[in-house]
Order: sequence, then C-alpha cells, then structure tokens
Amino acid sequence: MTGTEQPHWREFITRAVAEGRLLQVTFSQPRRKDIEARKISIRPLKLKSGLHFQLERLQGNKAYHENVPENAAGERLTQLMGDYRQALFKTREADVQLLANKKGEVTMLRGNPTGKTNEPVTAHNRLKSYVLPEGEPVPFLIRLGVTTPEGRVVKAKYDKFRQINRFLEMVADVLPDLPRGRPLTVVDFGSGKSYLTFALYHMLAIREQLPVKIIGLDLKADVIAECSRLAEDLAWHNLTFSVGDIAEYEGESSVDMVVTLHACDTATDAALLKAISWNASVILSVPCCQHELFRQISQPTLKPLLKHGILKERFSALVTDALRANLLETAGYRTQMLEFIDLEHTPKNLLIRAVQGPAGENRTTVWNEYQRLRDFLGVSPYMEKELLKMNPRP
Repeated sequence: MTGTEQPHWREFITRAVAEGRLLQVTFSQPRRKDIEARKISIRPLKLKSGLHFQLERLQGNKAYHENVPENAAGERLTQLMGDYRQALFKTREADVQLLANKKGEVTMLRGNPTGKTNEPVTAHNRLKSYVLPEGEPVPFLIRLGVTTPEGRVVKAKYDKFRQINRFLEMVADVLPDLPRGRPLTVVDFGSGKSYLTFALYHMLAIREQLPVKIIGLDLKADVIAECSRLAEDLAWHNLTFSVGDIAEYEGESSVDMVVTLHACDTATDAALLKAISWNASVILSVPCCQHELFRQISQPTLKPLLKHGILKERFSALVTDALRANLLETAGYRTQMLEFIDLEHTPKNLLIRAVQGPAGENRTTVWNEYQRLRDFLGVSPYMEKELLKMNPRP
C-alpha cells in the first residue's frame, strides 16, 4: 500500500457506506485496555427491513453480533475508529487501511482491491449467497466441525454447510410472522445432532437479537448430552436439550415455532398436531420415512403405478405430505412445499412450511377437497383422526 494525504478519512467512510462500495471492514488493535473486543468484523447484510451492516465482535473465544441500519452505519464506523488503532476497508475499487497514531491522528493507505467483487453491494442485493458466509468464523460451526477456526468450510461438511444455510433462508422468510414484544419459544422435535437447532439459535438470538428460548427434543440420551455440553460451552443458556418422545412431550404450554426435521413416519404427524394444539405461528417440517399410507393405499385405477414397490413408496410419500398440508390449512395455516436440499443428496428433500393465516381457499373448501382425495385413495390418516379429536369440525 502507498500513503496519500487524506485529511478527510471520515468523508471516505461516509461515502463508502452511502455509495454501497463496502465489501468488508475489520477493526483491530484496541487503543485502550477497557475495550474487550480484540477485533470487529463488519459486512453488509440484506434483511427484509433493508440493508444493514453486521458487526461481529470477538471477545475471548466467543462472537457477538449486532446489526446496524444503513443510515446509521457511517457514524458507527467513524466512532469505532476512535477505539482502534487500525482498520481495513475492502471496497470494490481498493483496499483502504486507516492507521491511528498515539495522538489519534489517522493516516490513510490505499492499495489494490482484494475483496470479491463479482456481486455489487446495493440495497437490493445480498452480498453473499449464504446467510452464514464462507470465510467468516462462526463459533457453533467451528465446534460442530463444519468449518475451521478461520471460517473455511471443511470439505467433507460442505453439504451440511449448504443445508444449514438453506434452512436459515427459509427461517428468514418467516421472521415477520413471529410475534414481537415478548420472549419467543421454539421447540425442535427430533433434533438429533442439532446442527440446525444451533443454527436456528444463532440466527434468532445472536444475529436478530430476539428474546428466544429453544428446546431440542430427541430420544437418544447420548446425543442430547453432547448437545447440552456444546450449548453450555457457547454460553447459550436459552438453548436446552431434553430426552423425550414427541407424542408425549408436555414441557411447554405455549410455543411460537415448531421445527420437526426427519421425524419418522407418524412422528411427523405427532409434531404437527402438537404445533396446532399450541397455536404455533410457524411450523417447519421435513418428513422422513412414511409407511402409514403405503400400507393403506388401495385404488384399482392406479394399479399400473402402485404395482411397482418403489413407485408406490414415492407416491405414498407425496400423498402423505399433500394430505398433511391440506389438514394444516383446515387448521388455519397457509402452507408451502419447498425443496430443502438438492435431490442428489437425499430423496427426503421436501419441507412443509406453515404459517398462521387463511389459505387461498376457505377451510370448508380445503376440507372437502381433502376428503375427496382421501376417499379416492382409500386411506385413513392418523393425523386426521387425531385432529378431529381436537376440533371435530375443521
């Protein structure tokens, strides 16, 4: 880098933010001992409410996040320069380093750009293709072995990294549908090794700064014990794990979001029924093996399809999810079927996303359509029978 006479470094910061030229900023070398964060990394972040700048403070082995609106970012970055001796601003045109001496005088050094410039940073575009960008250390991803301490994705875990980010994209879309002004409760049924449970807590509690309590439930005691240790190590006190069965769970009387990923057969239905009974605002469900309707379907017209076991299995899975979605609509939810991850990684790739609110058709119409399909296929779904016990007239 070469030095230039730049008395207006404050103007440089203000203009870089206003013109959308910032790719990344790093503040380092605190000026005073009372500044706990040894480094602050900053990147643009497109949220539904507009462009923000996410500040990640590294204090000890923990990272703390804060999202600053675009209109306040210039002033905030200028203030931070008063706390640190050094700052590196990566823009599309150049790398600009700000160096403060003991008197507080700031020198600007300009060099060739090293940041990725293949995607413009504007208020309408996401800077990164991932919610959790590659190359940025995230404590829970490091502890779970998904990334290295430097933030590089471990090759064998790249599919898991993509799955986590895809899941968080789906969560981001329903954030406006969650209640505000009070603490939130989330239950993850069948949490397993809890990659997505930790990701969900990171997004809601750390990134979005929402008051939230998340409970992970699974039948495997050893897995629950390991997840509990990791949550404790991360000091995520509002993330807890319990051993238990979905159908018998009575740990909460009110829940705002229910997540159920790969719960086998009618365990998915049990989780959906729990969510309905809680009047949960959001439901995210990725069903797993689905055997109930495979054993029931009987329709002579479909014999050319149903006589082949593999086709019958896939057809039964699609029918099961279609009927579940319709039953959710009769219970007062809007539903979508989304591709969770690529088919090349797993055939169990459909996610049912349900949000409180009327569907496009009224509930009576949806119920009548459901009955016609159910009767045509000669099936009697567990979820319907249990839902009618809760509400005899959908």
